[in-house]
Amino acid sequence: MSQSRLSTALDDGLLALPDGNISVMRPPAGYDVSALPRDATEIVHGFYPDYIAWQNAGYGMAQSVADTKTAIVVLPRAKLLARAMIADACDNAAFVIVDGQKTDGIDSIFKACRKRLGDLPSITKSHGRIFWFAATDAFADWEAPPPQKGAHGFYTTAGVFSDGVVDAGSALLADALPAKLPARMADLGAGWGYLAAPVLARAGVTSLDLIEAEALSVACARLNVTDPKVRFHWADATRFKPDTPFDGIVMNPPFHAGRASDPGLGRAFIQAASRLLAPHGKLWMVANRHLPYETTLTESFRNVDMIGGNGAFKLFHANRPVR
Repeated sequence: MSQSRLSTALDDGLLALPDGNISVMRPPAGYDVSALPRDATEIVHGFYPDYIAWQNAGYGMAQSVADTKTAIVVLPRAKLLARAMIADACDNAAFVIVDGQKTDGIDSIFKACRKRLGDLPSITKSHGRIFWFAATDAFADWEAPPPQKGAHGFYTTAGVFSDGVVDAGSALLADALPAKLPARMADLGAGWGYLAAPVLARAGVTSLDLIEAEALSVACARLNVTDPKVRFHWADATRFKPDTPFDGIVMNPPFHAGRASDPGLGRAFIQAASRLLAPHGKLWMVANRHLPYETTLTESFRNVDMIGGNGAFKLFHANRPVR
């Protein structure tokens, strides 16, 4: 197996780490940390499935980086979050390493860093790049502010889905909800909580559980949704276990893993909805029109209807989950 960029840099002596603890920021579950001393390595993550995967692998975990010698920024897809992570690393570490794929913007980040710091050592390999530098205050303006309320009236922040704008699919689903909904509702992949208000405005709703895997989104949802009928869960919706099955679920499931479209994520959400609903339970769902979810829906529910849509999205209502 080909070595990772990090292992290559360390094993070939091109990169020497300072003595002390190491914080690896937002690595996906398969990221190679084999060249790092396990007892000195902490994983910093806000995405629940990856957080649990690293925790199960026996690593020390945190949701924020603090007081570390070396911070390794594993570049996320979101540009503003990537810049904020580099600024955060500089604030909390003595030495910073940035590693990422070309498809996630590593070359533009490298160029921006070189513009401020001059020439930087780097290695290109496996369609990506790794580079490193001593921590500096040159990136103070890259720090992410606390969640901000946008023109749409909701708090969002760098790194959340649909930052600063209402997702068109979610808005379409909100408009299609019936005047009355079941009592015990849930939103799978709730994001920063946009669907909560239209769900809570319907007659019949006595509780709403917002289930979201990204901690940044959960923090925004807590600011956007203050109704005491709501409970917040930082969790993987596809593996969530409620105290009691839900009567109804709404969802706009994710369909990207990094930059790649992955319909398997949406299919897993549909299967989870079937499992999480009571026998009488009902599902309302929006999906991008090109995604092939119909088969999974009919396998997971006895009754499935397309209830609307437009050129970009399709809306489904399903009931009587298959056990």
